[in-house]
Amino acid sequence: MSQACAISSCKRLSCALCHCCQQNICLPHLKEHQDLLVLELNPLIDQINALSDRLNALNIENKIVDARQKLEEWRLKCYRKIDRLFERKCQELDRKVAEKTDKQREEINRIESRASELIREQHTTRHDLDVLTSRIRNLEREINETEQTSFDIRTQSLDIKDSSITIEEPGKHRFDISSLPPVCKTIEYYGKSSPAIASNNRFLLMHQKPNLCLIDRRLTMVKYGLWNDGHINDICWSSVLDRFIVINGTNVFFVDESTLSIEKISTIQSQKWYSCTCSDVSLFLTTYEFGSSVMEYSLFPSIQLIRQWDSPDSCQTDEVINRMRYNNETLALLITKSHTESAVYIELRSSKTLERLWSLWLGIEGVQRKAFCCCLINEDEWLVADHENSCLILITGDGKMKARYAYNPVPWYPCLFGSDVLALSIDKGINFHKF
Repeated sequence: MSQACAISSCKRLSCALCHCCQQNICLPHLKEHQDLLVLELNPLIDQINALSDRLNALNIENKIVDARQKLEEWRLKCYRKIDRLFERKCQELDRKVAEKTDKQREEINRIESRASELIREQHTTRHDLDVLTSRIRNLEREINETEQTSFDIRTQSLDIKDSSITIEEPGKHRFDISSLPPVCKTIEYYGKSSPAIASNNRFLLMHQKPNLCLIDRRLTMVKYGLWNDGHINDICWSSVLDRFIVINGTNVFFVDESTLSIEKISTIQSQKWYSCTCSDVSLFLTTYEFGSSVMEYSLFPSIQLIRQWDSPDSCQTDEVINRMRYNNETLALLITKSHTESAVYIELRSSKTLERLWSLWLGIEGVQRKAFCCCLINEDEWLVADHENSCLILITGDGKMKARYAYNPVPWYPCLFGSDVLALSIDKGINFHKF
């Protein structure tokens, strides 16, 4: 038996069950319900059209211009690396040929000098003639060999893996120091090793007395080379030169990643060097003295001093610049006051002018040991190792104290190793935390 329409004002009998309201209603009211539902589609269509307009107005090129610029910089760095290798091998080839021809030219001069001497003396013997003839024939054979010499150039194709470049969205890998993962590995020091470390994301360079050692991404020591140049004050990586830069208390050295060969940089004069860092085009060094100086050297085509800042532009006369780190045309300076007012603060300066952008006291008093160090973290934040209070201090990009985190054992030297590993020098070695 049919029921009355559920709409109170309607006298008609129901003919269907409305699935929207689960009521029995007549045909006209069923159509009214349907019309109301269709009307609700209109604002949804408006939202869809608005989203479509936003997407159409989105300038993709503007969104990826910075990323493309980084890809272009990588391409140019690779080209420069090839050019430098090409130039070295050309010089090596020239040197090999010159060594041969120089020896032969010296022999010609010696034979000519002996023959001239015999002519001046107007006296010779058959033995003299035989000796000269033999030397001339030997020289002739050597020159024939030189004329016919061809060098076998053996090359290997460049193995550029797709993994050489990774494309990630910002914020995908962030280091949350508040929930620091447990130590996944510790590599111990031998003897009085330097706590200074640096990475190029492929390898981390450390000092394990008496060697310099390379650690790969598996946290395995893959290469080591003897270091005989005293205590290491600081290490940094130059992506332009594709080499590590190491400073001791007097000199500055290149360390080749492939061979761990060590080369003193002759164009940098000996001083009491204390800290180093690199931009894409410059090497920055600080001196170890009250009123520390900051010096900027060009990296390419040669290493030459281009700018120097002294006290009071660099720091006050009773202050020492402990560490300096580069990021995006800025320099983070960790500065210690004199022993009488022992305290530590961090400043962010322009790498172009050394103009101070902000300054922050770190609340570290009664400093007994120096060598405070920091590293860049999460693109624009700074992580400071406070060995006096055995903690890590996180500083925001605009110079605010974000947090302090207790760390045991005492931390000395923080360094990011790739996108997911934090390395921390401690008294007995290096702790690795994998995020």
